Amino acid sequence: MKSIKENTINELIINKSRFITELIKINSIDDISKNLNEIKTKYKGATHYCYGYVIDNNKKFSDDKEPGGTAGLPILSVLENNDLNNILCVVIRYFGGIKLGAGGLVRAYTKAVTTGLKNSCIINLEKGFKIEIQFSYDKAKIVDSILKDKNILNKSFDEIIIYEFVVNYKEIDNIKNALESSIIKFIQKENMLIEI
Repeated sequence: MKSIKENTINELIINKSRFITELIKINSIDDISKNLNEIKTKYKGATHYCYGYVIDNNKKFSDDKEPGGTAGLPILSVLENNDLNNILCVVIRYFGGIKLGAGGLVRAYTKAVTTGLKNSCIINLEKGFKIEIQFSYDKAKIVDSILKDKNILNKSFDEIIIYEFVVNYKEIDNIKNALESSIIKFIQKENMLIEI
């Protein structure tokens, strides 16, 4: 399974119509409406805001008033054919005055997404966990030793130390056992897809 490393924007002109492709990394279904609203504000006056997204087993597309199956479905098909996940692709169209026909629209939207992906950094994803642990200052060296090769997202130092980090599915038991044997307890465990 794959995704994009960071959001990207690409633009094509096809028969005087302007196609702007925004590829957006998303983590939940809730991210979709927020991003769509931001795009509609950013590109006011566009003729169409067509999109497709894949997040886990959830997939959806919208033709946004283009003829049925000529915009959203080709967008989603490109995402699926590239085994992408956690991604929202919005293609914003400013109509240039020349009608493209159904076949021309399918080709234009497919090309817009394909070109956008060529300009993106694609990463591999695997199942993993986001972990939060809390521990006292006297355990800091032990924890740092156990987590020396891990992706630590956040460190907080107050009365106690709090680390937030990600670990892949294969390593979770070893990390958990090492931390618990040092009397450090998990506070939170969340399933997620992580970059490898």
